[in-house]
Amino acid sequence: MKRPTIADIAARAKVSKGAVSYALNNQPGVSEATRARIMSIAAEMGWTPNSAARALSAARADTIGLVFARPPRTLGLEPFFMEFISGVEDELTRTSRGLLLQVVPDREAELVVYRRWWAARRVDGVIVVDLALDDPRVAVLNTLGLPAVVAGGPGGLDGLTGVWTDDASAMISIVRHLVELGHRRIARVAGLPDLLHTRSRSDAFDTTARELALDSAETMYTDFSDETGARATRSLLSSPQPPTAIIFDNDVMAVASVAMAAEMGLSVPADVSLVAWDDSVLCRLTHPPLTAMSRDVVAYGAHVTRRLLALLDGTPPGIFLDATPHLVSRGTTSAPGQPSTDPA
Repeated sequence: MKRPTIADIAARAKVSKGAVSYALNNQPGVSEATRARIMSIAAEMGWTPNSAARALSAARADTIGLVFARPPRTLGLEPFFMEFISGVEDELTRTSRGLLLQVVPDREAELVVYRRWWAARRVDGVIVVDLALDDPRVAVLNTLGLPAVVAGGPGGLDGLTGVWTDDASAMISIVRHLVELGHRRIARVAGLPDLLHTRSRSDAFDTTARELALDSAETMYTDFSDETGARATRSLLSSPQPPTAIIFDNDVMAVASVAMAAEMGLSVPADVSLVAWDDSVLCRLTHPPLTAMSRDVVAYGAHVTRRLLALLDGTPPGIFLDATPHLVSRGTTSAPGQPSTDPA
């Protein structure tokens, strides 16, 4: 008779192979009821562990994977990712593990990489970034049984571990701060609209604008690049009733906006206040230095990595809140029509 496999058990139980693997290996990831049902079906089918396969699967690669589905040019300009990788590497050096990094053009290519890595046991687990609405990667990772920690959440994880940032609270705080300065026309230059953190910021921006009865609160979506950020800035500032303050979803676009405002003959912050997000070194090198929603991205990368290593050591999946970004006021924000009072 043909030896029953995990795939055979999964088909009979109508669950994923990953769920069967969790149940048979007594790992977290399935409910106790599902575990009991799978174990019962496995016993009925006469399943026994393959000692050679178990020895192979028990061998660790001592490597974790990270895939970026972004154009390489964009990655080269974006300080966030370099700082995030620095945090990942800093944590890995404490455990003598390595990082396998790959850049791909889209999420479909990213899924191919996950399947290839896991089939060849190239990695012990992966870090997932840029969580999207209805993200297909979540289902595939669960089906594969590939251990993963998502830099994002708290929603849309379907049992995966996530480390998230409260972008909504951060957005509310900056909008309220600008209103306290006297701004009534506030715009936002956002990133990719299908990303979960973009949606979270957008919802918070729109809700707060309605609550405070702003005169205008427009959002323009981009690909996070300096070029699209500059174009969005020009479009906003060329309108009949231009905003007196603009919030950007990253540092690169905010830096480009300073140059665009100068090109248009506008003074920052007297004519328009500008706020960046993430607060990389770019914000401090720009003239005037950029006001920013600041966060320790290196520490965030390290936090995500620690959660993945804990998962690999048997810690149950969970959802963990990282530090919320906070406002650092510099030379690009003031009351409308007023020069900056920041000494920098």
